[in-house]
Amino acid sequence: MISIAQGRWIPSETIPLWQQSLQWSPSATQQEYFQVLYTLILKGNEQMNLTRITQPDEFWEKHLWDSLSGLWPWLQASADQPEWLTALSTQSIHQVIDIGTGAGFPALPAAVVCPTWQVTLLDSVKKKIRFLTESFGELGLSNVRAIADRVEFLAHQPSHREQYDLALIRAVGSAPTCAEYTLPLLKVGGIAVLYRGQWTAEEAKQLAQATQQLGGEVLGVQPWQTPLTQGIRHCIYLRKSIPVSDDFPRPAGIPAKQPLA
Repeated sequence: MISIAQGRWIPSETIPLWQQSLQWSPSATQQEYFQVLYTLILKGNEQMNLTRITQPDEFWEKHLWDSLSGLWPWLQASADQPEWLTALSTQSIHQVIDIGTGAGFPALPAAVVCPTWQVTLLDSVKKKIRFLTESFGELGLSNVRAIADRVEFLAHQPSHREQYDLALIRAVGSAPTCAEYTLPLLKVGGIAVLYRGQWTAEEAKQLAQATQQLGGEVLGVQPWQTPLTQGIRHCIYLRKSIPVSDDFPRPAGIPAKQPLA
């Protein structure tokens, strides 16, 4: 793992916010990984448009904290969690996929804090996958791999279909589209986490209908307020109940243009 030569970038006021918001705090080693990741992202941004979020406090809140908020059940069981979330903490997780990973979020923070997970980063943009692959060596992460492909293709490959325990999807299309992307990749009983901003009753209705068509169920919704800017976030948890029809996901582009309803 490379070292940080120019000191610490994490604003000091964020350190207690981990515990206050998630009832969990990263170890010193995990914080060092996050430091290195930030440096790599800044370096990568000089070559391509990885992310517009580059200021230290924004990076902490909108990439690191936001990524780990969806993993709350597996970070540390808390008395503040709803019962259905606490139940998730006992579910065994081995194979994880992040669909539309972009600059590596939420996959890379997940790989850092859950080193026993085998994490697959999926994105259709080849140059981003090349960057991520190069970054793994500098980060010293051995539990990650990156694949350049579209999820509509990958989810029909036997080596990936129904092979994952957990699917993460952030900033990728509507909620029904995200359900169509994630559920075919999950084993029966597997969990999908959809990262959303605002969340309405109409969106909840559409997602429930789409998830039912795909052989899954909506377990619940965990609302969040981001620690620094008090932004509204929601993490939606789905469970796959039965195998998904081979018709899904539909051909490339169709799930986004014509979401299930």
